[in-house]
Amino acid sequence: MTGATRPVLVVAEQLDAAADMVVDQLNQRGVPVIRFDVADFPQRLTLSAAHAANEGGWAGVLDDGRRTAWLADVRAVYWRRPGRPLIVGTVPQPYNDWARDQADAAMLNLLAALPVPWINNPHHDRIASHKPQQLVAAARLGLRVPRSIITNDPDAARAFAKDMKGEVICKPVLGGRLKAGGDRDLMVATHVVDPAAFDDSIRLTAHFFQERIDKAHEVRLVAVGDRIFGGTLHTSSEKAGVDWRTDYEHITYDTCTVPEHVATAVRRFLASYGIVFGSFDFAVTPEGEWVFFENNPAGTWGWVENRTGLPIAAAHADYLQGAPS
Repeated sequence: MTGATRPVLVVAEQLDAAADMVVDQLNQRGVPVIRFDVADFPQRLTLSAAHAANEGGWAGVLDDGRRTAWLADVRAVYWRRPGRPLIVGTVPQPYNDWARDQADAAMLNLLAALPVPWINNPHHDRIASHKPQQLVAAARLGLRVPRSIITNDPDAARAFAKDMKGEVICKPVLGGRLKAGGDRDLMVATHVVDPAAFDDSIRLTAHFFQERIDKAHEVRLVAVGDRIFGGTLHTSSEKAGVDWRTDYEHITYDTCTVPEHVATAVRRFLASYGIVFGSFDFAVTPEGEWVFFENNPAGTWGWVENRTGLPIAAAHADYLQGAPS
């Protein structure tokens, strides 16, 4: 198979707007795409791969009954929040969970062994998503980060809040949503806390407290390879000013030029984790200083392009299409 006809493997949920946008860009360029969701494995997706000793990598096929992907022909992989494997209900517990873990590990680790470029290799994503370590990496690269404490000690939390001499916020150490039953999920938002209310309930788990940063606006900075895109969020309510995800009606969007020292630090940040994509959250203070909050290596960006026109999907396609063949 020639380099021009080698497919990009897109691994994502069927209803993922960002993956749709990247696939559309690749289709416009005539780049073959094979897309599937890990949730289809093993019930609707067949995998057969072999490794011959001393003969290089894995060779084999992925087949969903309509399309076949030859692993040796894949030119690049776009891994975008796929579901987990689903095992038929006739397999009882605890074997059902065991079988699911086997299928998950087989698919993930086999694809990760392909010697092709990724956006992003999920093994690297897992490490890159750790918020406490992100603050260390960002500070080491010269970015300002909020003063922070992670604790389950009420006295330590009170002392930290007193030292801040200003408002303190609390945020999750680990992202994700709470299962509220049925189809409802609850988001644990960043929120302002009152140190006077700190009590022994803090001992129940780890709490992540930070100084509240005075913001002129926020930036969702999206990095794809060497390309950097800055989408601004200007909020007009207190609720959105603390966590813009809680009040979309009071946000206006625009674009900005990312300062070169920030762009350079972001590129080095990604390289330090072995990834090429990230959705970064920054605040810009009234004095114009950029403050790093966090990076989501599998973060959303479709809404940034839709509201600002920034060519983020095209940047994904450029990287995946330009992968060595």
